[in-house]
Amino acid sequence: MNVSFLLALRQLSSAQKGTFTRVAAILATAGLAVGIASLLVTLFIIDGFENTLSTKIADFDGHLRIRHYLQRPLERNISTLDSTLELFPEVVKHSFIQESALLRKGILAEGVLAEGLEANGVEFLEQIIVDGKANLVSGSVILGQRLASKLNLKVGDKIVLFDLKSMSNFNSQRRLKSFIISGLFHSGLGEYDQSLIYLSLKDAQFLFDYESRITGYILRLKNTENIENLSTILKNSLPYPYMVMSWKEKNRALFKWMNIQRWPILFIFGLIAVVGIVNIVSALTMIVVEKISQIGIFASLGLSRRKIQEIFLYKGMIIGLSGSVLGAFLAILLAGIQINFEVFSLPEDIYFMDQVPISINIGTIISIILLGFFTSLLASLWPTRRAGKIMPAKALKYE
Repeated sequence: MNVSFLLALRQLSSAQKGTFTRVAAILATAGLAVGIASLLVTLFIIDGFENTLSTKIADFDGHLRIRHYLQRPLERNISTLDSTLELFPEVVKHSFIQESALLRKGILAEGVLAEGLEANGVEFLEQIIVDGKANLVSGSVILGQRLASKLNLKVGDKIVLFDLKSMSNFNSQRRLKSFIISGLFHSGLGEYDQSLIYLSLKDAQFLFDYESRITGYILRLKNTENIENLSTILKNSLPYPYMVMSWKEKNRALFKWMNIQRWPILFIFGLIAVVGIVNIVSALTMIVVEKISQIGIFASLGLSRRKIQEIFLYKGMIIGLSGSVLGAFLAILLAGIQINFEVFSLPEDIYFMDQVPISINIGTIISIILLGFFTSLLASLWPTRRAGKIMPAKALKYE
């Protein structure tokens, strides 16, 4: 084994527990570990927030929606769309109708966004149903728990939906239909929970006088990496008046805000890691001062200047790797506690979720460990060069 590495390891793990070298190494390692842990936990939360929010919005809106540019009804058969989707067999296509409606229960009334879906298009609701069933049969509706609480509604209650377009047109006959509430959902997205109401596609066609037409199609992909590719192909192949929009384009302002917030947050918490790197420089510099007599002895025994430099370079590498790995372990431990016990909660009205979200990415962990290690290695260069310049005669002058 390398002599320089053995000497570095020997000095860092010295049995003399009160020595400065040992204390400095422990403090430098701890400082870097805290910095790495804070940076990783920050990344876990940012990724978790983005992933959770993206998943929730994509469940409601689908990954892509195809509709009329002027929000007019469409015929159900689009040959160009069908031929394009043959290239993407993993895509699931559902018809939908979306219109504004007035929900009424007795003297209480509320404007809602009614969405008619096919029976096989409500699978995403099964995960967020809190009362009743996610079953859209004729004459039944599913609405958000917040909307139900606002109007004092529960599963089994009868409500009436009015077509707002027919109510705004004085020359047309009022279109309305009574429904039974079959389920309540809760997603944490206030915009959806207090305004969306789901009904069957056929009921929506009758209520809004669509006959056999629809508002458009919802496309869901199992492999989300193909979304951008499919969106580009559809935008180029589908002529006017068809409009293709992804869930990220629909919520562009929200995702843009999230991207803008990412870098200042990472910069602030990254400074903690920088403090840990500075601690390594100061610790190694003080170790060089403390070990100056040993440096002189090593040099007088014939150890080359390069080998002496390697001793302190290895010390920096050991501290950097230990601190990075320890910080990653601490970050994973904290993330695991939050995932399993949900210690930290959030106001759902503001953050769209009631618990701090965590998303652990192995690639991110490895990248941060390597970054911490190589940065520590660079930080060790200046103290290492200083140790190599010490002359044996001066080092042993007062020994």
